[in-house]
Amino acid sequence: MAAVRGLSLTTAALRAVAPWARGRLLAASRGPQARREASSSSPEAGEGQIHLTASCVQRLLEITEGSEFLRLEVEGGGCSGFQYKFSLDTVINPDDRVFEQGGARVVVDSDSLAFVKGAQVDFSQELIRSSFQVLNNPQAQQGCSCGSSFSIKL
Repeated sequence: MAAVRGLSLTTAALRAVAPWARGRLLAASRGPQARREASSSSPEAGEGQIHLTASCVQRLLEITEGSEFLRLEVEGGGCSGFQYKFSLDTVINPDDRVFEQGGARVVVDSDSLAFVKGAQVDFSQELIRSSFQVLNNPQAQQGCSCGSSFSIKL
């Protein structure tokens, strides 16, 4: 994981990753249609998958270059017990699962996958922030108001 860039993908961090000088713009919000689920091309079907929304795919294609992908990890902490962590990475580890849609990739390690299987990864742009988020996580009992932490179903 030495190649992981420890970035919280907020607007400021995204500017560092994808400078505006290159002409890359934030994806325009398309409302409910943008949140429509896009299927994963992972070989296993059904349970254990992560689904990418169209806005997630579009934003990843704008900010990643070459072999880069978005890594989703679950860590202990946050106001609800667990928190989502997003970073850009280039190294796929043996225990990672790769979820791809339209050339955009999200990678989740096997430990984290147990906490997010069946969830959607979305890119949301609002007036006060732009970020990747986990939506509709069937493993989460409840989440905090900011959407970055959650508690699990027992």
